[in-house]
Amino acid sequence: MLNNSTILITGGTGSFGQAYVKRILELHSPKKVIIYSRDEMKQWDMSKAFGNDSRIRFFIGDVRDKARLFRALDGVEYVVHAAAMKIVPSAEYNPFECIKTNIDGAMNVIDACIDRGVKKVVALSTDKASSPANLYGATKLASDKLFVSGNSYSGAVGTRFCVVRYGNVMGSRGSVIPFFSQLNEGDSLPITDPAMTRFMITLDQSLDAVRHAFEDMVGGEIYVRKIPSMTITDIANAVAPNAKQHIIGIRPGEKLHEQMISTEDSYTTYEYDDYYKILPAIHNWSEDPLRIKAGQKVPSGFEYTSDSNTDWMSVEALRFWLRGNTALLEKAA
Repeated sequence: MLNNSTILITGGTGSFGQAYVKRILELHSPKKVIIYSRDEMKQWDMSKAFGNDSRIRFFIGDVRDKARLFRALDGVEYVVHAAAMKIVPSAEYNPFECIKTNIDGAMNVIDACIDRGVKKVVALSTDKASSPANLYGATKLASDKLFVSGNSYSGAVGTRFCVVRYGNVMGSRGSVIPFFSQLNEGDSLPITDPAMTRFMITLDQSLDAVRHAFEDMVGGEIYVRKIPSMTITDIANAVAPNAKQHIIGIRPGEKLHEQMISTEDSYTTYEYDDYYKILPAIHNWSEDPLRIKAGQKVPSGFEYTSDSNTDWMSVEALRFWLRGNTALLEKAA
């Protein structure tokens, strides 16, 4: 599908964007891959890392700027929307800015993609969009609903939109693993709550989720990959087994357990071998055989949360992953 195609990635200089570009270039033969972001230094560093590959184009721009998006999307067939304001405390302290990027920016991407006749758009979301407890989650919930509803008014253009929802990627910037690994020997690890649990998804798994979404989507789906959970104390023990731990308490806007699918979503959610799919309730799309495919309806009231998960990652499994991803952790530090 991506061979001889032009793909644009908003926020493309982040951990996901760089890994996604690398995979596209290795597995496909795209005509052009456009990195759309507002950080010129990250674009400069990324261009050097990819050896100034002629297939990669860099476009300085902000998703808040609809006119700039329209210009960047000329000839683009596929879009991955990864740009977002993601740090929870920053969003709480700068709420107007968070809304401008995560909600207004989403509307701009949707409108510009329809106006430019883009074929398919995959928007990246977060576990925090499910029953949100902070502004970041609330803006991403609004963004998710905008992308789902975008399928209703793309009209004869036929641009299709879907969402991929997952939590913090293991080893990415801002995740707890590089934070723990950066602490000096003898430092005490800050633990918010010993009972806290988190979903564990690798960068490769997040890339696979986007690939699957592009291939499977009809329009309006929210894809949730099945992944294991860990307690925060097990994560700490895997990263720094000899370090002492001290309890600091849950921070404002933080959940004890992550949630990907709420009970309210369960009524239109279907299960597959490796993932769940939340279908939109609008237009009876949740009953559409083309969207359901071979899925099995989950029980009413079902939740997909990190504490009720049936799949758990062991300390040994995380240590094995850590040994194979030292370069990723150093980059995220």
